Amino acid sequence: MVKMSVEAVKVKELQICTSFNGDQRDSWEANQEITEEDPGLTAKPKQITGRRARKVEGGVFFPKPENAVTIAVSTRVLFRTEREEKVFQQHGVEEYLRYQIEHENEPFAPGPAFPFVKALEAVNARLRELYPQSEELFDIVLVTYNHAHVGIRLINTINHHNLFIERFCMTGGSSPIGYLKAWQTNLYLSADAEKVREALAEGIAAATMFTPEKRTEVSESQLRVAFDGDAVLFSDESERIFKAHGLDKFFEHERENEDTLLDHGPLKGFLEALGKLQKKFYAKGQRLDCPIRTFLVTARSAASSGIRALRTLRAWGLEIDEALFLAGAPKGPMLEKIRPHIYFDDQMFHVEGAAEMGTIAAHVPYGIAQKHNTRLNSGVRK
Repeated sequence: MVKMSVEAVKVKELQICTSFNGDQRDSWEANQEITEEDPGLTAKPKQITGRRARKVEGGVFFPKPENAVTIAVSTRVLFRTEREEKVFQQHGVEEYLRYQIEHENEPFAPGPAFPFVKALEAVNARLRELYPQSEELFDIVLVTYNHAHVGIRLINTINHHNLFIERFCMTGGSSPIGYLKAWQTNLYLSADAEKVREALAEGIAAATMFTPEKRTEVSESQLRVAFDGDAVLFSDESERIFKAHGLDKFFEHERENEDTLLDHGPLKGFLEALGKLQKKFYAKGQRLDCPIRTFLVTARSAASSGIRALRTLRAWGLEIDEALFLAGAPKGPMLEKIRPHIYFDDQMFHVEGAAEMGTIAAHVPYGIAQKHNTRLNSGVRK
């Protein structure tokens, strides 16, 4: 988006489309169709009204940022907004805003972060059952460069999909990074690689999400998060040795330093936050029925370089439910079996491989590997 002034919008009544279903994308696309010849800007949108799909019931409270695990997601990864972006690029800001207002009763379709957010809400539901007064929950903040006028359509969409998102940050084209710090954000997911790099530079765990051509079905009741090791959970120290001196020198370095802990990487804090919530379920005797499951999926080999990684996690007091040491084998097939809601990796090669197999992958642009990264192929949205 471009920079623009933000105007307050007073909303008396928000009505949404009840004839659409989040899975019925054909109907949604039929009402959103834009072509090169006829961008659909002058056509009168189909007005659909109905009752609100979700109410905030009495007794539900909102956690303080210092107590919650705050997940900030951008509009472009939570929902599919390619058509709207096309209007903006081809016709400019004013036509874009007019288009959004004309279509504000038409919900956006789910984007790549949507299953992840639904899984966060499923975990929250379980936590509220076990700890009704606890503020240790996932708190989701919608972050968007959009003008406040677009907020009505976003709220309608959130209600339509029964998402529990009450916190918005609409910056009108300004950078959201300062707001992320104010929210004490534990993880920021965006389609804007530059803003992700800015967040990482400020010490905020962040990743760029991509939309694969095909989508693997994921669990609706258990949050499954997979991490690469080096330059994601750990620092890029060992990765630097490998890039500079090759595999043999890397193995030698790891053997010599297997009793030396690895330094932390950009997503160590997020894994720590997940572990903290997992322990709340363990304390209630629900370790085997925990709705959060974590995975380490690393190119390291177990015997030659795995000890240091595992000792580091143990020393940090962090548990990984499953650890896969692939010794350089492709990660895509393993991730297809794991079916995570999100997989974090610092190398675009592995992000591409995951996306080709239908896994929602997120790139962490951190460390020495960024000098060797390639762009995603045309089959994956940048």
